[in-house]
Amino acid sequence: MFSKRILIRLQESCRVRNWAPTRLFASNEFEEKHNPSTQRAYEKTINQVTLLGRVGNEPLKKGTPEHTVVVFSLATHNNYRYETGEFKEKTDWHRICVFKPSLQDLTFSYLRKGMRIYVTGKIGYGSITDSGTTKAVTSIVAEDIIFLHHDGSG
Repeated sequence: MFSKRILIRLQESCRVRNWAPTRLFASNEFEEKHNPSTQRAYEKTINQVTLLGRVGNEPLKKGTPEHTVVVFSLATHNNYRYETGEFKEKTDWHRICVFKPSLQDLTFSYLRKGMRIYVTGKIGYGSITDSGTTKAVTSIVAEDIIFLHHDGSG
């Protein structure tokens, strides 16, 4: 790998030139030390979603016994006020998928419609085939769910 002094110079050079930070990888340590041309640069990317809203339906277990997923919907909204003074609320619905086994159990056992929750995760794209029809789906793959106080009033 590079010495600490070289990495510091490289970071400073990138900062001065406003370049995006990258990480260098090689296929194995031997090639990295003896053949720098095998190194490839990868840019750091971020796929992170944070949502705070209310559960729209009871969680459902889907998939096979070996590969289960818990799915539910989450509503978030934005408030708008027009120049006329009219107040408008727009609701967005998000499909939440839970793949982590421990989080699946908690979600399926305790999550109920109307509860207020905080979800962190990643956005994911895929497709669902239902009755021979395939449709594109955008989902939030939950990494953590925080159950907020629920007083039963909805």
